[in-house]
Amino acid sequence: MDKQQDSYMTEETLIEIVENQIADGEPRKVKETLMRLVMTGTPRDEAIQMMACALAIEVSDVMKNGSSFNAIRYGQHLNALPNMDWMED
Repeated sequence: MDKQQDSYMTEETLIEIVENQIADGEPRKVKETLMRLVMTGTPRDEAIQMMACALAIEVSDVMKNGSSFNAIRYGQHLNALPNMDWMED
C-alpha cells in the first residue's frame, strides 16, 4: 500500500467518517447500530471503533479493486456487530 492509500485508511479518518454518518443520519443503519451497541453495554468509543472497522473493509475494497462502495455488505457488517467474524474473511 502506498503512502497516499495509507493516509485514507487512518483510524482517525474512518472514525471521522462514521461520526459524520451518525450526524447526517445517512446511512440510517449507522446511527441505529450505534444506538443498539450502546444500549447493550458497549462503550460509545468502542462501538465507533468497531463501526470504523466495518467501514474500513468497504473503503479498502473500493481502493484496491476500484469497485463501488457496497452499502449492503456494510450494513450486514454493522448488523453483525459486536461480532466481528467478518474481519477474518
